[in-house]
Amino acid sequence: MEGSSSQVSNGHPYIPHDLHLPGYVPCALPMSNILSVYGFSSLIVVCLTWIFSGRLPKITKVDRLLMCWWVFTGLTHMIVEGYFVFAPEFFKDKTGFYLAEVWKEYSKGDSRYVGRDAGVVAVEGITALLEGPASLLAVYAIATRKSYSFILQFAISLGQLYGTAVYYITAILQGDNFSTSSFYYYAYYIGANFSWIIIPSIIAMRCWRNICAVCGVQPQGGQTKKSKVR
Repeated sequence: MEGSSSQVSNGHPYIPHDLHLPGYVPCALPMSNILSVYGFSSLIVVCLTWIFSGRLPKITKVDRLLMCWWVFTGLTHMIVEGYFVFAPEFFKDKTGFYLAEVWKEYSKGDSRYVGRDAGVVAVEGITALLEGPASLLAVYAIATRKSYSFILQFAISLGQLYGTAVYYITAILQGDNFSTSSFYYYAYYIGANFSWIIIPSIIAMRCWRNICAVCGVQPQGGQTKKSKVR
C-alpha cells in the first residue's frame, strides 16, 4: 500500500517512486499497440530489404540476411534511439506521438531513460549518431561488395557490444533497480536488448574469420595459410 500511494502521489509508475518528473503525462497507447506497430514496421523493412537484395547480382543468402539486419538496426538506432536523445522531455508529450509513447513504455523496464541518466544518454547518443548511419553504410558496402565491408561490420558490431556492456554494467553499479516489475525487467530490460548481444557477436566472429582469411593470417606450424573468404 505504501508503494501504491507513493506511485499515485508522484503521478508516474516508474522506479524510484520519488523520481521527479514534472508535467508527466501517462501513456496514451496500450502496450499491445506500441509493440505491434514496432513489430509490423520492422517486418516491412526487413521484407522489403530481402526482396530488393534478391535482385542484386552474385549475392548470397547470408549477405541478404546481413543487409536485413543492418537496415533494421540502423533505422532503429537513428529513428527510435535518436528521438530519445533529442527529445529530453518526451514524458510530457500529450499528443500520443508514437516515439514518445515508445519511451514512456520502455522506461517501465528501465527508468533511467525517463530520468535522463547521463550514462544512458551518452550511450544512446553515440549509437544514434555514429552506429546508425554506419549500419546503413554497411548495407551499401555489402550490396556493392566494397573492400571495407568486413572491417566496417566488425567495427559496428564491437560498438554495439561495447554499448550494451556499458548499459548493463552501469545499471548494476547503480543497484540494478529501475524496473517497475519483474515482467518489464525481463521483457524490456533483458529481452529487448538480447538481439544486440547475440547478433553482433555472431557478425563480429564471422568478420574476424574473413578478415584473417583475406590477410592470410592462419598460423599452422609457424607458417601462414591462405583460405577463401566465406
